[in-house]
Amino acid sequence: MMSDAKPILQVRDLTVELRTAHAPRRVLDQVSLDVHANEVLGIIGESGSGKTVLSRALVNWVARPLEMTSGEILYRGEDLRKMPAQRMQSLRGRSIAYIGSDPTTALDPTLPIGHQIMEKLKSVEPGISNEAARKRVIHTLDAVRMPMAAKRFDDFPFQFSGGMMQRVMIVDALVTSPDLLVADNITQPLDVTVAAQILRLLKELQADYRTAILFVSSLLGMVHGIADNVLVLAGGKAVELQSVDGILTAPQHAYTRHLVREMPRIWEAAPEGRISAPAPQSDDREVILSVRDVSRVYATKDRSRLFGKQHVQAVRGVSFDVMKGDSLGIVGESGCGKSSLSRLLSRLEAPDTGEILFKGQNIATLKGRAMLKLRKGFQLLLQDPYNSIPSHMSIGRIIAEPLIIHGGLSKAEIRGKVAEVMSEVGLSSDLAGSLPVGLSAGQRQRVNIARAMVLEPELLILDETLSALDQVEQAKLLTLFERLQMRHGITYLYISHDLGMVRRVCNRVAVMYLGRIVELAGNETTFFDSGHPYTRALLSAVPAIEHRPYEASTYLLEGEPPNPINIPPGCSFRTRCPFAFDRCATVDPMLTARGKGDFAACHLAGGGMPASVAAAGTTFA
Repeated sequence: MMSDAKPILQVRDLTVELRTAHAPRRVLDQVSLDVHANEVLGIIGESGSGKTVLSRALVNWVARPLEMTSGEILYRGEDLRKMPAQRMQSLRGRSIAYIGSDPTTALDPTLPIGHQIMEKLKSVEPGISNEAARKRVIHTLDAVRMPMAAKRFDDFPFQFSGGMMQRVMIVDALVTSPDLLVADNITQPLDVTVAAQILRLLKELQADYRTAILFVSSLLGMVHGIADNVLVLAGGKAVELQSVDGILTAPQHAYTRHLVREMPRIWEAAPEGRISAPAPQSDDREVILSVRDVSRVYATKDRSRLFGKQHVQAVRGVSFDVMKGDSLGIVGESGCGKSSLSRLLSRLEAPDTGEILFKGQNIATLKGRAMLKLRKGFQLLLQDPYNSIPSHMSIGRIIAEPLIIHGGLSKAEIRGKVAEVMSEVGLSSDLAGSLPVGLSAGQRQRVNIARAMVLEPELLILDETLSALDQVEQAKLLTLFERLQMRHGITYLYISHDLGMVRRVCNRVAVMYLGRIVELAGNETTFFDSGHPYTRALLSAVPAIEHRPYEASTYLLEGEPPNPINIPPGCSFRTRCPFAFDRCATVDPMLTARGKGDFAACHLAGGGMPASVAAAGTTFA
């Protein structure tokens, strides 16, 4: 809510151009905005709209080949563009703070995090003593709910998860009590529960510090959860500025209406065709993938003992079947074991125990040519659209590579199949001879899809394949996946933390926690009548504009899962469960049937609900 009449930050007609050997191109085109004290201004737009360039321009971090060519950036009346470098350096970090989307590269990996933040604090406040600086850093770490803040002061960046590192970056930004915080897509790499914690944390800290926040995101639901007002960027231009409620209920610009229309709906009625998870079919369908009691443990170095080893229980006794034509979603927080499971299912690694049967053959034990022959039937699509395809190879050769490896086709036949699959995934045949350097993230993922589809697989495993894309590009590729499924009968495994996407495309959902599946159910049951408190916690944290059936005040989690090296006895979720009771501490619940095809690993779902939970009106049975 705006409280001061005069803005802290005024941007007037800001233009940024990309200088190349050809004619310069405008990345930002005469953008104007105001940010007031104690206000959260959201910046929304799809990839390429200019959001990150704007956020960097506001802290004067625009470097060649980008150049600010006109306009003003007034911080308390001073134009940052005309400010001497020394004066700008004194403001940046002290009065104006910036947090980016990748916390893992923001700190020196060789120094403890507390010492790095303390060094930054002392650079902006040279007169502060070491003792006072240390106390303030630990106090701010406590403010962001860092567990054992004093102890973690001396931990190194590699000892923190992505969510905890983002908290560290918030501390780094707020330790000097800035007037203005620029948060550039800081929730994009995080799962829904951690992102919800970060949003709630920012709102609380804003009230304490009275900091103005410019919150940049490609997800309208995320902006809705924190912003007072929203500026919409399209093609580098500011096309609309409204209150967050006004943007959602009465968008004025066609592009804004497009963004609102493309936002995934989860519980409320959506525009026709937006929720299209296929209904479960008959039980006599072919089982294409059967996972039986699969486990994977990784040995890591124990730094507390010379030559000591620790054992990370990444996947613990996972079992499920996937029917031909299914779209099964596997969801959970970061660190729950989803990606480890995907490596096992795609046979990049072998499980320690259990069987993975693809069309009846155990891929866990296959090797050599037998494995190569069977691998044509299942393909893995990865998350990063930039590092998952080689930059030195032409697009046509990238797509043709699997056919060359498996052999049996002439050059003419390979060219024909490449052209056919490029057309099918929406890539122009003119791109076949080009390098991928000029492609957008969405186009690169289409190259990935084409490379997988050229082998005509029956099963596609998508490991966070769409998480790096904005919601508009996601919607285009989901439509493509649905079309490919209808045309070829492909079976999908969607491994994701994006529950809105899972709601749209998956007919069944498996929920993982600490290496184990804790719920396996149909789409409607998962989202409207889930049987595990962890599933409800995930749903309470979804960045949505709808009314949620599960309130964050009841279910939203704090902190992170227990260490997979030392998993607590009994139910592994009990340390974070708002409904845990005595039995949870001693008896580990197994998956129990709740209905036809629906299972949950929870004592509450099994009819053992204590009176205290029943009195609260909570139902799990």
